[in-house]
Amino acid sequence: MAVIWAKHALLPAGWSDSVRVEVGADGRITNVEIAAAPAGEQVGLLLPAMVNLHSHTFQRAMAGLSEARGPQPRDTFWTWRQIMYRFLDHLTPDDVEAIATLAQMEMLEAGFATNVEFHYLHHRPGGAHYDNIAETSERIAAAAARTGIGLTLLPAHYQFGGVDRRPLGPGQQRFGTTPDEFVTLLDAAEAALRHLPPDAGIGVAPHSLRAVSPEALALCESLRPGRPLHIHLAEQIPEVDEVQAARGRRPVEWLLDNFSPDPRWTLIHLTHMTEDETRRLAATGAVAGLCPITESNLGDGIFNGTIWRDAGGRLGFGSDSNIRISLIEELRTLEYSQRLRDTGRAIFAETGRSTGRALYDAGLDGGATAAGRETGAIATGLWADLCAVSLDNAVLFGRKGDERLDSLIFAGGDGLVRDVWAAGRHIVRDGRHSDHDRIVADYLACIGRLQEVM
Repeated sequence: MAVIWAKHALLPAGWSDSVRVEVGADGRITNVEIAAAPAGEQVGLLLPAMVNLHSHTFQRAMAGLSEARGPQPRDTFWTWRQIMYRFLDHLTPDDVEAIATLAQMEMLEAGFATNVEFHYLHHRPGGAHYDNIAETSERIAAAAARTGIGLTLLPAHYQFGGVDRRPLGPGQQRFGTTPDEFVTLLDAAEAALRHLPPDAGIGVAPHSLRAVSPEALALCESLRPGRPLHIHLAEQIPEVDEVQAARGRRPVEWLLDNFSPDPRWTLIHLTHMTEDETRRLAATGAVAGLCPITESNLGDGIFNGTIWRDAGGRLGFGSDSNIRISLIEELRTLEYSQRLRDTGRAIFAETGRSTGRALYDAGLDGGATAAGRETGAIATGLWADLCAVSLDNAVLFGRKGDERLDSLIFAGGDGLVRDVWAAGRHIVRDGRHSDHDRIVADYLACIGRLQEVM
C-alpha cells in the first residue's frame, strides 16, 4: 500500500485539509481520510489528475513548422493539413514511438494522467500495410509502457477522401482502412494493450463524417459496445458545407437525426454549431471534446460554451495537435475565447463555484467518460490518478479554496505540477518524469534523422 498525505485536497464534496489517500497494489484508491496525521508521501495541493481526451501524438514533432505563409493567399486549416501530410510521409514506426513517448511524458509533466490517443497513422508511406496491421498501434502502446501513462487507444477508421466517397488522396493513404480491415486492425490493437497494466483500454474512432460512410459509422458503433466512440465533428466551415451539400443536413443535425449519441460518444471540436444543434446535442449526455490551444492555432472557431453549459452539456479537454501540451492553458484558452466573444468575464463561473473550479470539475467528468476510465475524483475504488501542485510559489501561496484553481489556471505556467500518479504509478516527481532525459534524447535523435530526410 502507498500513502499520500496532502495539506489540501479537492475531494468530491469539496476542499478538505490534512487528507490521507491510500493506494492499493492494484493502483486503485482504497481509503480517503480527512484530518489525518501526516504520513507517507507529503504534498501541498492534491488534485484528481485529468484525462487528455484527444491527441494525435505524431503531430508533436511538427509543432512550429506551419507558421510561415504558404503559396495560398490565405492560410487555413486546409493548408495546414497539406503540411501535415508532407511531414508524415517521412515517419517510420520507430519515429512514431519516439514522438509518442515524448508527448506522453509532456502530458504527465503537465498534470494529465491519461492519454486518449485518436490514432489514424496506420500504414507505410503510400498506403501499403505493414506486415502487422497494428504496427503503429503497438508503438503507441509501447510508448505508454515506457512512460507509465494511462492509455485509452482509439484506432481510427478512415475510409474516404470526402463525403462524396472519393478515394483517399495522396496524403491520406497511410490512414486508409476498408471496414473489414478496420475490424482486423481494432482486434490487433486491442491485443497490444494486453501487455499494459489493466487500466489501459480500447475504444473506436470513426474519423469524421467526411471520412466514413453512414454504414461504416454504424459498424463502428457496434464494434465495442460500452467502450468510448469518438468522432471529429463540425470543426471547419467547409466541412459543414460539404456534409450539408451531400446529405442535406449540417453535420450535428445529420448525426442527431440518424444516430443516438449518448455518454459513450465524444464529439471532437464542435466549433460550428447552431444554437439549436448545441442544445439538442448537449441534452444527449455526449461529451464535447475541446482542444482550445489547437483550435486557436488552426483558426477553427469558438465553441458555443455558454449555450452548451446552460443546456447541461458535458465537456473535456485534449491536446490534439500537441503544438503545446499544457493542461492549464487548455482550460484558460477556453474561458478566454468565451470572454473575447461575449465581452464579459468569469463566463463559466457559477454561484458558489469559481471559473477555475467549474472548468476543472467539468474536465474531470468529461475526460473520465471520454476515456471510459474509472477516474475523475479522489474517491475509494477509482484509479489513483492524482496530481500534486506546489503551494510554495508566487502563484499559489496563501490562496484558499477555489482561489487555488483560479490562480493555477489563470496565473500559472509551467513547473507548478510537482508529482503525478497514473493508476497509482508515481511517474512524475519534483516536476520531472522518471525517464525524462533519456526520452528527450531519443526524441532528439528522431528529429535529427527527420531533418535529414525532409
